[in-house]
Amino acid sequence: MRSLRIFTLSALLVFATGCHSPYVEATVSNRTSQPILLLEVDYPSASFGTQSLAPGADFHYRFKVLGSGNMTLVYTDSDHHDQKSQGPFLKEGTEGPITITIAADGTHWQPAFTSKP
Repeated sequence: MRSLRIFTLSALLVFATGCHSPYVEATVSNRTSQPILLLEVDYPSASFGTQSLAPGADFHYRFKVLGSGNMTLVYTDSDHHDQKSQGPFLKEGTEGPITITIAADGTHWQPAFTSKP
């Protein structure tokens, strides 16, 4: 009976402290006066995107980093020209927010990452 209590208390302690899986919370913001079309963000081992992003709008996406490499943003502007911007380097365990702002003067990457060992 005592071992059952110890197991139960141990299990409750594990669930109470929780397991934490690192992830990146990305926000892509369109701060231009025109819609952005076919937006894609590539990161190590995967990508995400949307068909269009209206002027002033934000697109949110949460992902886990597997592997390592640079982020890249590719989109089509209102003149139907493809635009590409290289972002920060990511490695497994990277977590935290990043804001990618598409503005009239270019693309601005604002990471606030931490890395877990």
